[in-house]
Amino acid sequence: MGTTLETLQPPAGARKRRKRVGRGIGSRRGKTSTRGVKGQLARHNQMPDHFEGGQNPLQRRVPKRGFISLNRDEYHGINVGLLEGKFAAGEEVSLETLRAKRLVPKRVKQVKLLGTGELKTALKINVAKVSESARQKVEAAGGSIQEPAAPAEG
Repeated sequence: MGTTLETLQPPAGARKRRKRVGRGIGSRRGKTSTRGVKGQLARHNQMPDHFEGGQNPLQRRVPKRGFISLNRDEYHGINVGLLEGKFAAGEEVSLETLRAKRLVPKRVKQVKLLGTGELKTALKINVAKVSESARQKVEAAGGSIQEPAAPAEG
């Protein structure tokens, strides 16, 4: 006898019934509803993951260290391998063109070209910074790198 639509059944144990608690002592899960007797966990929801039961928590035991400068320069790294196939030969690679092709998020203000991957297309690179390995790969492919103008003082 073959399988028919009427005889289809899920494998044993595939469909587990929902645990209904607090429905009387005959249900085996009434009264304390599988929470045990008394105590904070019996009376409330779960504790936060960072709560250590009165022990000095890790976040307070570990000393403060360092800071993040508000005046730092943040660069978004782009590998040369990502540019291959996305730009035509001789096309300019700048922050605006990278944004237009959705290779960098809109919030990015400066881009650094990094050297991972292969580049066979000659491109005109115009980004804030270029790593030494990326510079070698761009020039080996016949491309050029234009240094950005230094920001005005003051």
